[in-house]
Amino acid sequence: MRNKTKYLVLFIALWFYVSQLVGQTTYSKEVEEQIKQVENNLVGRVKINGKTDNIEKRMASLKIKGLSIAVVSNYKVVWAKGYGWADEKEKRPVTTATLFEPGSISKSLNAVGVLKLAQDKKLDLNTDINSYLKSWKFPYDSLSKNKKITLTNLLSHSAGLSVHGFQGYSRKAKIPTVPEILDGKKPANSPAVRSEFEPGIRSQYSGGGVIISQLIIMDVTQQPYDKFMYDNVLKPMGMVNSFFTQPPPENKLKLAATGYYSDGSEVENKFHVYPEQAAAGLWMTPSDLCNYIIETQLAYEGKSSKVLTPEMTRVQLTPYMDKSTALGVMIDDKQTIKYFSHGASNVGFCGHFIGSLDGGNGVVLFLNSEESAIIPEVINSVATVYNWKDFYTPVIRTEITVPESILKKYPGVYFFDGALTEISKKEDGYYMWVDGISSKMHFSTEKDFFNQEFGSEKTFVTDANGNATGFLRKYNGNSLPSAARIDKADTIKANPGQLSGMAGHLLENKHFGEALNFVKRAIELDPNEIGAKVKLAHYYLFTNDYDKAITIYRQYLDKNAEPEVPVKDAMIDDFVSFNKQGLDKSLMDKVIAELKLEMPEDYKVMGR
Repeated sequence: MRNKTKYLVLFIALWFYVSQLVGQTTYSKEVEEQIKQVENNLVGRVKINGKTDNIEKRMASLKIKGLSIAVVSNYKVVWAKGYGWADEKEKRPVTTATLFEPGSISKSLNAVGVLKLAQDKKLDLNTDINSYLKSWKFPYDSLSKNKKITLTNLLSHSAGLSVHGFQGYSRKAKIPTVPEILDGKKPANSPAVRSEFEPGIRSQYSGGGVIISQLIIMDVTQQPYDKFMYDNVLKPMGMVNSFFTQPPPENKLKLAATGYYSDGSEVENKFHVYPEQAAAGLWMTPSDLCNYIIETQLAYEGKSSKVLTPEMTRVQLTPYMDKSTALGVMIDDKQTIKYFSHGASNVGFCGHFIGSLDGGNGVVLFLNSEESAIIPEVINSVATVYNWKDFYTPVIRTEITVPESILKKYPGVYFFDGALTEISKKEDGYYMWVDGISSKMHFSTEKDFFNQEFGSEKTFVTDANGNATGFLRKYNGNSLPSAARIDKADTIKANPGQLSGMAGHLLENKHFGEALNFVKRAIELDPNEIGAKVKLAHYYLFTNDYDKAITIYRQYLDKNAEPEVPVKDAMIDDFVSFNKQGLDKSLMDKVIAELKLEMPEDYKVMGR
């Protein structure tokens, strides 16, 4: 009996593994050749020395565990494929059936749900949102200047609201209600959603505003959000494998990808739960999302109306406050053709979709990793193989090898156009860090360099000894403000927040002495810069002056490091980052215990 049970378990496991592999379809020779071309022609903004990358090699170099892609051509899904692991420990491969939780793409489908209710005359897009809210009301204050927020404002990020995005919750944590999230009340881990400026004057991305639209759908329909969205949006479009249910149903867990951080370590308990369903909670496959792309394309052309009429589809795809932000999607106007798209990033996941508004082209790409650098490279490859009109023309550059004796004179901190940047050496070359992005430097001459992530071309200016004193910047042949090297932080006339940000970057990289100089300058320029005071406490902590550190932490613990960001939350975020960078965790643990900070479970993972 014991052996029969053993063989039954093995059979079930084998059946599941085979059924997953069957999800990888065999295509015609023509399509297989197209797939091979896409896989071997990855390229960024700049094509260097005529070289392209291979998708699996690129995944390995970026520590990406799994990737899933589906391609649309002539209004049809022409192929879909998975690469790598949905769960590395379980040896569960990514297939076309694997479910991902990439995040903000949820906003595009949420907008369809709102527009469907408007189409059915159950909502008006230009009426005060409080007319529809029953279980909670938006607390207008003086910042809104007596202007009322509408659903159009919420969907186009023009409501002037706070809270950019959400971190989600551990699967073991207590999950807040939507009103608790909107008011920033425990157990919610995000600030209250409130006005930061009057609605209707400019765009400011606000996931918080999208959550208000989620509650409106629930209040107006008197249905759970996930049920309304599945019955009225997902299912009619053919997205039958997708759902907004949070957490995922038990019978879907074996199809759900496990999330991984950018260094390849696994998210605690595999993924986070997002009660912020409209903003980040959609689980889906690339093929399912392609059905949304295709239906949108056909409806836009007046050829379908499975959910939205052609007229309402055009409302969704029309930019509202600026030329790029429409209702739940972004619009990119490429000379003779427009594209609609949305990116996404949740804890342990990221993704992107894009579709043309002419010709029926598109692609969906999901990763169970936070490392997104591969996404534009794959999209560029797809656009090239399928001849997308006016979408991608690479910048061609030749890279040379520069002697180390010259390169070593370039590292340092530079200041340009109100921004601080650091150039430093890493194992595989020299990097430029600015605004939280670290980008590899490629040299076309001994002084000229460029980056994949940044569009400007740079040229070092040196003194008689070859030491860099700054660098010049150009974009499309036009000169930009030049950068000056900063040898003494006390000479910088930068925004104190910028100085504090640079200090945080230097602390993460264990450049404690330099970090202190930037902290001191930030406080000198603005004695009330609380973010800098917190960085000063970090400096004392990691240079073994615990008493000074804890005194400062206690002094500012109940204040805000910046608007809507309590010092306590800023400290938690900093400690998570410091832990990832390998700073002394025992010192942070001591502070956490003494101040009774509630750390996320992900902080407990070592080696990140």
